[in-house]
Amino acid sequence: MSERVESHGLSIVKELYDLVCDEIMPDTGVNPDGFWADLSRIVAELEPKNRALLSKRDALQAKIDKWHLDNPAFHLREYKSFLEDIGYIVPVGADFKATVAGADAEITRIAGPQLVVPVDNSRYALNAANARWGSLYDALYSTDVIPETDGCKLTKKYNPVRGRQVIQYARRFLDRATPMAVGSHNYVVKYKVKSGQLVGVMGDGNEHGLGKRERFAGYTGAPEAPDSILLKHNALHIELRLGEGYYIGRNDLAGIYDIQLESAVSAIMDCEDSVSAVDASDKARVYKNWLGLMKGDLTRTVIKDDGVLERSLEKDRKYTAPNGRSFTIPGRALMLLRNVGLHMYTDAVTTASGNPIPEGFLDAMVTALAAKHDLLGNGRFRNSRAGSVYIVKPKLHGPEEVAATIELFERVEDALGLDRLTLKIGIMDEERRTTVNLKECIRLAENRVIFINTGFLDRTADEIHTSMEAGPMLPKAELKTAPWLLAYEDWNVDIGMETGLPRHAQIGKGMWAEPDNMAAMMDTKVNHPRAGATSAWVPSPTAATLHAMHYHRVNVGTRQRELIRMTRANLDDILVIPVLGERTLSDIGIKAELENNAQGILGYVVRWIEQGIGCSKVPDINNVMLMEDRATLRISSQHIANWLHHGITTKEQVVEAFRKIAPLVDYQNSGNPGYINMAPEFDDSIAFQAALDLVFTGRAEPNGYTERTLHGRRREFKEKLSAENQKERPSTAMEAVA
Repeated sequence: MSERVESHGLSIVKELYDLVCDEIMPDTGVNPDGFWADLSRIVAELEPKNRALLSKRDALQAKIDKWHLDNPAFHLREYKSFLEDIGYIVPVGADFKATVAGADAEITRIAGPQLVVPVDNSRYALNAANARWGSLYDALYSTDVIPETDGCKLTKKYNPVRGRQVIQYARRFLDRATPMAVGSHNYVVKYKVKSGQLVGVMGDGNEHGLGKRERFAGYTGAPEAPDSILLKHNALHIELRLGEGYYIGRNDLAGIYDIQLESAVSAIMDCEDSVSAVDASDKARVYKNWLGLMKGDLTRTVIKDDGVLERSLEKDRKYTAPNGRSFTIPGRALMLLRNVGLHMYTDAVTTASGNPIPEGFLDAMVTALAAKHDLLGNGRFRNSRAGSVYIVKPKLHGPEEVAATIELFERVEDALGLDRLTLKIGIMDEERRTTVNLKECIRLAENRVIFINTGFLDRTADEIHTSMEAGPMLPKAELKTAPWLLAYEDWNVDIGMETGLPRHAQIGKGMWAEPDNMAAMMDTKVNHPRAGATSAWVPSPTAATLHAMHYHRVNVGTRQRELIRMTRANLDDILVIPVLGERTLSDIGIKAELENNAQGILGYVVRWIEQGIGCSKVPDINNVMLMEDRATLRISSQHIANWLHHGITTKEQVVEAFRKIAPLVDYQNSGNPGYINMAPEFDDSIAFQAALDLVFTGRAEPNGYTERTLHGRRREFKEKLSAENQKERPSTAMEAVA
């Protein structure tokens, strides 16, 4: 049992208590006695409301289940009227516009890629924070955006043919984003600054400026021979690095040895779906890393082939403007933080009666306290130059839960001595009741909302669970193109624009899930800015650099002004349930679907349970690497649970599919140190049993969430591992000698 500290009716695991009091709290103006007293009051006064909101979720679900059972012949008009009668869909009020103030430019004016990373992994967190800038040359050279044809094979040794293709691709990008007034960047042999303007000296000796002079933003070095040139287009910067020293551009005609793109404009440091934090020790690691990001002193030692590197946060970049004045640009992404949802409770802190407290309450208090260092300027760098803390809130079900979150934020602001409206909210539109009431959700947060985002995986899982009794769902691949999902993606943007979010808040889109398939991403993900989204999630810094080119291709502000004049998406389309109907599936098709789902579940769960990895690059059944987190797990487990419930498959077939796929997952993880095979001792594998639990309890689990199963099984595994370690360790010095 962990040692605990008693304070103001709360019992706190000592490791967490010491971290908060000894490391996070100093220099914030907050004292331990007041902090724990305020948290205790928040728990006492708001926890009953939190529990009532969770009970309402269950009550609404029971009514929806009953309606479907009583109305097997689905009629949209009657269904919609029923949802309105029970308060699932609330009345829509008068038009309004968001009035958010004090938000940074990365939220209000700059459209660009967004990273989401587990904050418990310091290496990932630092990489994401530093992904504000990325090498276009590296991103092109190392990915399939440059095909491995015509001598362009990606080899361990530098391939100059591939390097030339990279340079040509990059020059075409420059000609689109910042074209020369005459000719092309391809013809430039030297860049210089002359009379405050960028000049390109062509191969024939003629000098030409940019087609639009305002796209020259600055430079470093001497005007006649600059070290770098800074360009700007669609509010994003492009840096041409000039000189020697980089293998790809070493023989470049104009001396450009690299092109750096402003890439991940913002990054969400995640405490939720991509994190495995099941106890106080895990939460302490989450909070400690967030503190390091806010104070600017987080470091990580990385061992690479060429030596040992210590990674830390990048400095801001300094330039000389065309008028000769100096200015700086942030070297790091604006960091947002995703707390856990309302349904999460933690025994890292318990009440006097031993009850766990809402984990979101603890997250809000501790992470806001850590962020106060940034607000006070205590750290090496500034994250929010506007003086805000950005908290993304997931798994919200409708306006009441948004209101409860706002009330919590107000209480935290009072407790920590923060100005009102310091804590801004990002609303994840990933639950069905939030989607259908999105305008009213935004209304309640109109002076705090800095973000709405579609999350189609969680949203699809909630669609399945909410409509569990409506019938068997379409195969997963078909769900991605079902009419309701397309309408949902458009609806999010339409409501965001209607409520005045442009220039006040981000309107975001979800993740590209294939981190090794960048060519396909470049073909597909341009549709996100075309849809009017000011940010979209990418799986890596490299993907952020590539996706940044889409925001040069599409001016999102212009696109939003075009879209707002078009017909708004229809709520009725969103309410159409994606069931099979009268259609039947072949035995081969059912088997393939089961095995594909089993692959994703097992591949993710085994790492979550055994290694505490909350976000994994997991190979699918065709060995295509996919980014998996709890959202992907939720949809896969809910999908099987739905088919099981409606007799499309049987429990025996499910177990058979999981037993068949487990050895494949074991093989795919065979190079992973410390990995424990699931096969053939399935009954002894906690990870394998967890995977089955997710399916067989999926229908009964509130909203189909996976956390309760994962947390319970992870703790079981940690206890088993601890017990085994104790057995192996001699209990006394005499036994050690013996």
